[in-house]
Amino acid sequence: MSLQGKRILLGVTGSIAAYKSAHLTRLLIKSGAEVQLIMSASALDFITPLTLTTLSKRPVYSDFFDKKSGEWNNHVELGLWADLFIVAPLSANTLAKFANGLCDNLLSATYLSARCPVMLAPAMDLDMYQHPAVRDNLRKAQSFGNILLDAESGELASGLVGQGRMMEPEHILMQIERFFHHKADFKGKKVMITLGPTQEAIDPVRFISNHSSGKMGLALANSFKSRGAEVYLISGPISIAIDSADFYLTQVKSASEMYQAAEAIHGSMDICVFAAAVADYAPAKIAEEKIKKDDSEMSIQLKKNVDIAFELGKIKKLGQIHVGFALETTNEEAYAKAKLDKKNFDMIVLNSATEKGAGFQHDTNSVRIFRPDGKSLDSGLVSKVQVAELILDEIKNIPVWI
Repeated sequence: MSLQGKRILLGVTGSIAAYKSAHLTRLLIKSGAEVQLIMSASALDFITPLTLTTLSKRPVYSDFFDKKSGEWNNHVELGLWADLFIVAPLSANTLAKFANGLCDNLLSATYLSARCPVMLAPAMDLDMYQHPAVRDNLRKAQSFGNILLDAESGELASGLVGQGRMMEPEHILMQIERFFHHKADFKGKKVMITLGPTQEAIDPVRFISNHSSGKMGLALANSFKSRGAEVYLISGPISIAIDSADFYLTQVKSASEMYQAAEAIHGSMDICVFAAAVADYAPAKIAEEKIKKDDSEMSIQLKKNVDIAFELGKIKKLGQIHVGFALETTNEEAYAKAKLDKKNFDMIVLNSATEKGAGFQHDTNSVRIFRPDGKSLDSGLVSKVQVAELILDEIKNIPVWI
């Protein structure tokens, strides 16, 4: 896909990953884009402006005032010029500035005045990336409408291995191409997504649940929204904040409540994604008061919960798409394919609970996608944002897509 005529503003901050900005610039230019670079002061310690000027064929800006030419670098004009502003790499320091509206350099001033969409590609060490302050700043930056290109996993500059590597330039280019060429390919479609866990009450203070964080479901929701869909979320209890201004949001606790909410809107949906980790069983009787630990052992009688995807699959309309998820630990492919047929799915996404870096709680995932026609696709270990885009692209390949 070509980026011919697209204007890309590329911000570079102080990170060892700054060297990748040269490769990214080259890829963008080769794809036909115009690239204007802005560097933070600390980025100058990692890569020279001369390198990036040569590749972009444009002067690189790093300060408000150009001492050589005597010209003022207008941050407002820079923000208005671009079709897309991407910061890669994004350091923890610059992220904090963006998240909190701090403006002490040309890069942050341009960010605050930019009217175009913004993509952020963070890069930092493993423990920095997982620090609560950084995670909070990332969530805050996303809540402003910025598109997060989540860090990838691998060997880091410190020698540690884990998530924190800036998304590879080839993957960033893919995201940019998707942004421009798939921007509204789901426009006019109504999408229902169930996400998160369910909680099945034992007594007023205890419940049965699982470790689902809702991250995969929310990544799907953001992807559908960015590509023009009208998104209806039915969310179990999760700790991630969901902006109700972006989605039609219904919050539930139990499997029964989730089924009722899904059934109520199912008939008007074009696409239904069953990403929630719904509890298979619930206590047969909920104690009215907190159960006391009187005995050394306690038994809880369980009853089977309603299978939401199965029940709605029986009433799926012609042309309506159902996408399921399966999390398995043994005989993974066989179980996933069985669910594909039993629940009348058009596509099922298999997660492995045993693969490192995949499944519940993680920001990364590794999935296998199966379809009734026998076709399958492996994602490899990538960010859940990338998995979401891959799933949307696969939905477009389903024969019933209208």
